[in-house]
Amino acid sequence: MTQTDQTDQIHRDASLVYNYHRMSLPLRPASAIFCLCSLDTRIAAHAAQLYLDGIAPWLIFSGDSGVLTKGLFSEPEAVAFAAIAREMGVPADRIVVEPRARNTGENVRFTYDLLRERGLLRELRSLVLVQKPYMERRTYATFRKQWPDEGTLFTVSSPGLSWDEYPDASNPRELVTSIMVGDLVRIREYPAKGFQIEQEIPEEVWEAGMRLVEAGFDKHLP
Repeated sequence: MTQTDQTDQIHRDASLVYNYHRMSLPLRPASAIFCLCSLDTRIAAHAAQLYLDGIAPWLIFSGDSGVLTKGLFSEPEAVAFAAIAREMGVPADRIVVEPRARNTGENVRFTYDLLRERGLLRELRSLVLVQKPYMERRTYATFRKQWPDEGTLFTVSSPGLSWDEYPDASNPRELVTSIMVGDLVRIREYPAKGFQIEQEIPEEVWEAGMRLVEAGFDKHLP
């Protein structure tokens, strides 16, 4: 295989895995928008715009500084994301900030406890989970498994960016490819650990992910 052929194969495989992670679930009014924070500030803007569009009366941000954001923000991810939302016009008293979570399971547990302490849980019958496009599926599967209130309804949303459009200076293609391949493996392995609900992985998607691992995109495997 020539270098050009290999580059083309990597692009096809990465696009296939990326599109698998994007669930394209319908967006409907909810009790709250729950944004899982990260290095991608476009996600904060997307969550804030959903609030401004009237999708939900509450906007929740959850996340401490992680491996990818140490040095990027001078404060926890949730605090930085909340500032973006306020700058866009979201009222401060409609924002809930949970600044300690370092993984998706902690996003669930810490935020649930915070909402219970504030007496807000009884209002939350449905959540719009906001995440990066390539982490939609794992986020949805984790919340369906770990959110303590089984009656809560979930959908998931992210900026409508294709694989060609998504990578930028802060989210380089190589980094994103490694992360989403790692999440593909987590989707297969984590249900047995009790972390997520089962999600079917089409054979062609799994094979694409394994080719990407062989091509060196293995830096974020579990």
